[in-house]
Amino acid sequence: MRYFSAQPMHHRPPIQGLVSRRGVLATALAWPVAATRSADDDAEPLLRAGGVVVGLRHALAPGTFDPPGFRLGDCATQRNLNEEGRSQAKRIGDWFARRGLRPARVRSSPWCRCLDTARLAFGGGQVWQALGSPRGLPDIDPPARMRDLREALAAASARRGRFEVWVTHGLVLSELAGSGSASGEGLVMRIEDGTLRVLARLPAA
Repeated sequence: MRYFSAQPMHHRPPIQGLVSRRGVLATALAWPVAATRSADDDAEPLLRAGGVVVGLRHALAPGTFDPPGFRLGDCATQRNLNEEGRSQAKRIGDWFARRGLRPARVRSSPWCRCLDTARLAFGGGQVWQALGSPRGLPDIDPPARMRDLREALAAASARRGRFEVWVTHGLVLSELAGSGSASGEGLVMRIEDGTLRVLARLPAA
């Protein structure tokens, strides 16, 4: 299955400090994670049944990480979507719209490339710090952040008949689900019996 095809971000104060990547990875590995199924699995029935979250990596933003001294709330200092990435985000939204699949909630990392992906695909997204890249978040407790993500995923897994979309970064998805992802790719996730399962993938456009 392939894709075919927030309101403008208000100023936010600079956020400084780096979260320990090793600490976050250690926390993620402590949670049970089931093996990912084939990318050929059909995700549409899962979304219609609900009780899942689509962990969506932001659309294409060329480069690696952000320039030195970048600031959240100032998109000019960040790595952003290019023209292809903006087109990709629109195609993602078109894929959902043509099938009448409307997320009950869209959450986004505070980074501009994630907010822009959410805006172009779904009309906007609620900023959630827990979805932000560990490279640039405030000095928070990494285990607590990962616990927040898993608790929210468990709550969403219990709500059948609806699904959520979380727009985030490849590193966050790797830490949470133990699975790599391409720009614009979505992981359909659910927690079952305490185990995080990646049930299907939505391949990038």
